Amino acid sequence: MNIAARMREIAPFHVMELMAKAAALEAAGRSIIHFEVGEPDFATAEPIVRAAQEFLRGGHVHYTAALGLPQLREAISVHYRDRHGIDVSPARIVVTAGASGALLLALGMLVSPGDEWLLPDPGYPCNRHFVRLLEGRPQPLAVNAKGNFQPTADAVARSWRSTTKGLMIASPANPTGTLIDPGELAGIARLVRQNRGSLIVDEIYHGLTYDCDANTALGLGEDIFVINSFSKYFGMTGWRLGWLVAPEACVRDIEKLAQNLYIAPSTVAQHAALAAFRPETIEILEARRLEFRARRDLLQPGLERLGFRIAAKPAGAFYLYANCSALTSDSQTLAERLLEEAGIAATPGLDFGSNQPRAHMRFAYTIAQEKIADGLARMEGLLA
Repeated sequence: MNIAARMREIAPFHVMELMAKAAALEAAGRSIIHFEVGEPDFATAEPIVRAAQEFLRGGHVHYTAALGLPQLREAISVHYRDRHGIDVSPARIVVTAGASGALLLALGMLVSPGDEWLLPDPGYPCNRHFVRLLEGRPQPLAVNAKGNFQPTADAVARSWRSTTKGLMIASPANPTGTLIDPGELAGIARLVRQNRGSLIVDEIYHGLTYDCDANTALGLGEDIFVINSFSKYFGMTGWRLGWLVAPEACVRDIEKLAQNLYIAPSTVAQHAALAAFRPETIEILEARRLEFRARRDLLQPGLERLGFRIAAKPAGAFYLYANCSALTSDSQTLAERLLEEAGIAATPGLDFGSNQPRAHMRFAYTIAQEKIADGLARMEGLLA
């Protein structure tokens, strides 16, 4: 059997393997505190579930158009107008099979074999693996706490080469939860445009911000590709639904890709998502956002008391990216000890790139405050 050479460069998603090990320990009777899961612990909001149930009662669950339900594309357009004051034509909005589907469509549209793409490091691992899957060349762009773990226009300019074709950034970012400064984002957009490159902005954690709101990159020009999701703020992870906003001239080619990759997004999920923007749903989601902030404000000082250092306070998402170098020389070893000896599942930095992964761990505050307090107590008992 001839396995494609690219597979040697596509690493496993280590956090999923950690989750599997934690689940096995739970099945054997161990109590596990889950700081590794990048998924809200709340049930899907009741108005969304009710909308799905009402649709299913009709029994007509068929394919939709590959670009998504027209009424859902219109609802997303209205969301941008109401929340951000920006007019985004529904014709530019593509409903996708999760944000991963949106990412694959955007990169499938833009990446040719040999193209180099700049990706912040640390960053979400699937980004570089998707570029490699399409025979592109992911190029890490090191970011650090001094720059709030976000790229600057100067750093992008220094890293851009004749073979560079694009840049992907995230705000709020995974694993750090940090936002990019609006001025820097505008400067980056100008720079990419001047170099005839493409810019993809991952905004899947929009809505989950705590000390300020996040500005959408869509206000910086219609040539920017923006990815969003119903998974994080809207709490619909298992429904596998996202969206992509693309230049209108690209939508036909993106439609062809979607038709071939997955036919259409989930019909049930799309009808459910029509309820995601209703006032009664937003009221529920806003209460959950405040709970996430309270969890962050419990976990961060707790970790710092234990010897972790959090140099860039997250303003969004639900992650703390903690420097553990005062406690260990290898975050992977510490993660294994925490799981096996204390029943604590947390993600070592290995998943997120090559920029000091052994010195960092990611903790997700997607669990109840009582469990966070229990987890901190367990870690204190082990680390002491």
